[in-house]
Amino acid sequence: MRKRKSGRKLSRKRDQRKALLRGLASSLILHERIKTTEAKAKETRRITEKFITKAKKQTLAAQKSLLASLPKKTVKKLMRELAKRYEKRRGGYTRVIKLGARNSDGAKMAIIELVK
Repeated sequence: MRKRKSGRKLSRKRDQRKALLRGLASSLILHERIKTTEAKAKETRRITEKFITKAKKQTLAAQKSLLASLPKKTVKKLMRELAKRYEKRRGGYTRVIKLGARNSDGAKMAIIELVK
């Protein structure tokens, strides 16, 4: 039984899953567009939107909190560029565009990007 637990397991243990999602979120923030599987894109969206919302606060505490889970280069871009870009936006910073199935294994693919 599911018991109201949120989030996908992505066939990984907790620490591996967290590392994967932080890496995907970091790549998305730096490159503003990445191609991955649909399930990973949807999970990455949840984490990335929380990071952007936290960066919008522009406080030292928010910056330190972001530095605890993201690389310094990524946090700089979040605090300087993205926080200003989404200053007046109340949410929905990312977009998931579904692609077809991958040829090799048939996995559903998607592009996740930051909204301009």
